[in-house]
Amino acid sequence: MGDFNLALVIVAVVVSVLVLLVSVYLLVNYQHPDDVNQAYFPKLVVVLGLSVAAISILMLPADVANRKACRHAIYNGACNLTLPMKTLWLAVYIADAVLVFFIIPFAMFYYEGDQDKSVAKRLKSALLWVVTSAIVCGLVLGILYALVGKVDFTVRHLSSSVTSFPSSWTGLSSSQPCLTPLTRQCAAYTASASSETTWTMRATFPEYVVALATIVGSVLFSIFGGVGIACLPLGLMFAFIRRPKAVITRSQYIKEATELGKKARELKKAAEALHQEERSGNKGRKWRKNVKAVEKELLLLEDDMKALEEMYPQGEKAETAWALTVLGYLGKLVLGIVGLIVSVAWVAHIIIYLLIDPPLSPFLNEVFIKLDDVWGLLGTAAFAFFCFYLLLAVIAGAMMLGLRLVFITIHPMKWGGTLMNSFLFNVGLILLCSISVIQFCATAFGYYAQATAAQEIFGHTLESLRGIKYLYKYNVFQYAFVGLAIITLFYYAAFGWKKRKQRGRFQLSG
Repeated sequence: MGDFNLALVIVAVVVSVLVLLVSVYLLVNYQHPDDVNQAYFPKLVVVLGLSVAAISILMLPADVANRKACRHAIYNGACNLTLPMKTLWLAVYIADAVLVFFIIPFAMFYYEGDQDKSVAKRLKSALLWVVTSAIVCGLVLGILYALVGKVDFTVRHLSSSVTSFPSSWTGLSSSQPCLTPLTRQCAAYTASASSETTWTMRATFPEYVVALATIVGSVLFSIFGGVGIACLPLGLMFAFIRRPKAVITRSQYIKEATELGKKARELKKAAEALHQEERSGNKGRKWRKNVKAVEKELLLLEDDMKALEEMYPQGEKAETAWALTVLGYLGKLVLGIVGLIVSVAWVAHIIIYLLIDPPLSPFLNEVFIKLDDVWGLLGTAAFAFFCFYLLLAVIAGAMMLGLRLVFITIHPMKWGGTLMNSFLFNVGLILLCSISVIQFCATAFGYYAQATAAQEIFGHTLESLRGIKYLYKYNVFQYAFVGLAIITLFYYAAFGWKKRKQRGRFQLSG
């Protein structure tokens, strides 16, 4: 069958089925009890979104493996029977963009619609919002593509005269690369700056859509990912440091539970007042600010209740529950240490390979190549792990900033307690940032992922698009990523070890 890699096709099909099953498993176990046996359309969107996000991450390792399937071909273009990766990339990312900008917003508008309205009215309202968004997005994309949807490649014209074939090559060296010492007839050596010119061509519209989606995702990725790459491992480690050291007494438990009960009643009154304002149509800026404040306080209250239950386990298996709590915090410490090693490796690789010109070392690229030498898929698996870790960092960063910044809505993901609107929001965030994660990985591991379809799309084309290329030329997103990671590190060093103080009486802002 020549270069046709049957094993790669089988693995791709099996992994796609496994990804779908895992997505369903996550939905079933994370969903809130209130959403059981209802909200089927949002659930379908969640499963589809999670599957597309996971497959898009796994496609870069598959792209590398696909390239290796052509290693016996004289050139990559001669290998016609492997997976059509460029077509698959564009299909997946167009689906990604449609989900992020149209289907997920529609599902969220429908799910969060007034429950007192009929299904038809909720569908009409959600569809109106999405159609309006589609028209605006379509106009913006069309105008931008018509005006600046071009790729500018810098090329150099090289030419050389002919010289006699030498009888010996001993005279050639790094200091003397040319055949004729006197005339130095090497065009690459003697070409002047004036020989450079710009070759302009129009990008395809799908590639341009992917590029703009990547820019939007890169902004979020550099912010959330930069914060998350530090807070993900450090949060686990400091959770171990702040862990309950011993079981509290019954009197302490009753005192703490009474205070939490008062706080819960205050939040219930505040939520009822906001619901009355919503019914009366008074949903202004102050109302949204108060909703954000109630959501934050409710999330902190749930954390306090969980911490109290940990410090005073009850029932016949109280000792077992305490032992599991201790083991759980030990597990967080171990995961935090492993995560810290991965985070440090990521930041060091970005500095060594991307920010320093020329790169000091291929670093992780060489690690993956050596792992491939040990076993064919070991380097690919490690490569996929590092890409997935970035996505986890994005979610961790979004959760941390959501608790501390008033303009970011909190959408917590909790086992057995996640409402569909939070599910949809986080899936949209994952999808949007997954494009940037792939582009970032294709650049950061350019040596390992060379000659792949992903590098062609997210490397040469994206980094040469008119207007956009300067963001990549000057490493804007990489500097922002590393800078925010360092700031977050100092934040945890200063405040991470402190336990959160109990807040006083909660009141809505007037």
